[in-house]
Amino acid sequence: MMEGSDQEEASSLETTAANLKRAVQYWLDKSTIHIFPRWALFVFVLFVFFLRIYLIQGYFIVAYGLGIFLLNNFIAFLSPLEDPNDDGPGLPSSAKEGKEFRPFARRLPEFKFWMACTRGAATSLVMTFFSVFDVPVFWPILLMYFGVLFFMTMKRQIAHMYKHKYVPISFGKHKYKDAGVEHGEFGGGMAGSIGGTT
Repeated sequence: MMEGSDQEEASSLETTAANLKRAVQYWLDKSTIHIFPRWALFVFVLFVFFLRIYLIQGYFIVAYGLGIFLLNNFIAFLSPLEDPNDDGPGLPSSAKEGKEFRPFARRLPEFKFWMACTRGAATSLVMTFFSVFDVPVFWPILLMYFGVLFFMTMKRQIAHMYKHKYVPISFGKHKYKDAGVEHGEFGGGMAGSIGGTT
């Protein structure tokens, strides 16, 4: 009799967890087109995290870890999906290949980049409520080391972009002004054609 109630309780817990996961995924799917509000949420969580760090004057190692995590995700966001150094198909190397429009394919898409950054900032914020993560460190050294690491990493990434001639920002296919609109005496189409009334 006890085993039956344990199984029902476990089944009920699994059902609740599945429903919760489904609801979270539903709202994440609906948020994909709302880029600005998503990034505003991330900035807000990051602001609350740094405000807490400033007010309690601790958890600098958590802030350093978050900075390294965000830098790693940013580099993945700027990197192409396929490394141009590989022998496989890649970015166009001649003018003929370059005429076909190919959008920049990222190693880490924007939504996954946002998701990872927001989760990282929220996790770091939660970590500041546990004293075990408050390791005493001299924070100016961490800040200087992070600055050097950021500079060296970005320098390498920009050199990679310059060497392989790619820009990690894609605004879509170039659209010409008045494309498909005929200008002239007849205004395009059959308007004003021979035999028509004016």
